[in-house]
Amino acid sequence: MLEKIRENIYKVTIRFASGMQDVNCYLIKGEQGYTVIDTGLYSKEAFEVWKSVLDSGIIVEKVVLTHTHQDHIGLARWFQESVGVPVYTSNLGYEEMQRNRETNIRDKIKGLVVKHGGPEFPADNKDESFIYDFEPDGFFEKSQEILLGDELYKAIWTPGHAPDHFCFYNASNKVMIIGDHLLKKISPVIGLWTGEEANPISDYYHSLDLIENYPTDIALSGHGESIFDLNKRVAETRSRHNSRLQQVLDYVKNERKTAHQVCAEIYGDLKSALYVSQLMATITRLIYLESVGKVKREEEEGIVMFLAV
Repeated sequence: MLEKIRENIYKVTIRFASGMQDVNCYLIKGEQGYTVIDTGLYSKEAFEVWKSVLDSGIIVEKVVLTHTHQDHIGLARWFQESVGVPVYTSNLGYEEMQRNRETNIRDKIKGLVVKHGGPEFPADNKDESFIYDFEPDGFFEKSQEILLGDELYKAIWTPGHAPDHFCFYNASNKVMIIGDHLLKKISPVIGLWTGEEANPISDYYHSLDLIENYPTDIALSGHGESIFDLNKRVAETRSRHNSRLQQVLDYVKNERKTAHQVCAEIYGDLKSALYVSQLMATITRLIYLESVGKVKREEEEGIVMFLAV
């Protein structure tokens, strides 16, 4: 159930059927109990795992969130209300929580998909906004030092995958809790999960540059295996993004196209459960290319198309 990673650091992997299909949560041991980093999706599987952990006699001191995507914040309210554990997030994370409580994000994402040439989605009555409907017990800000277990970690703001994404770095042990900022075998999706246009790839490049300044022996990812050569993985991920950007640019060199059309040419099967993530990645690449002057957009009857300059 608990996998020991380092002295006083343990991992719990929660598996589920959709999306990434698993998420890593970390427990950092301290004299007052364990600090839990991220909680997993609000799901039967996650409940069963955490109930087993708690039934084993483990005492949780507090919950700290890397970011507020559903698979990381899903059981935070349950920890607070049912287990009686304080929950901490960043000030930026709290803003995202409020956004998810006050706005129908699913409808905004559907509108964004249609705007970029995608299909109308069928109505979806599933509402999980309740997972955001609680008040955190405390907040942290970028560059602040926070206590995880008995060790101080620096909170490093790393926007890109999410506007409120934070990594946590312990200099004495050269450990970084890296969340979804970097994954060992795949690149995290850089999407527009608020349903609003922004330029997260530009943010992501800056965040990749930033974490290279922290000597790290092990980076603990939110999905998959730990990373033992952080700078090498940064370089690989940056190179992969550069290649994808060039690929997207090539597809709009001679003909203006929607992000949906470019997505189809790159990924093929648009009936895949991964379609929205693939489209999001394509949209953000086109927005980035537009921001650096390599493509321009044209709008026709409410549909956005892009053409290389």
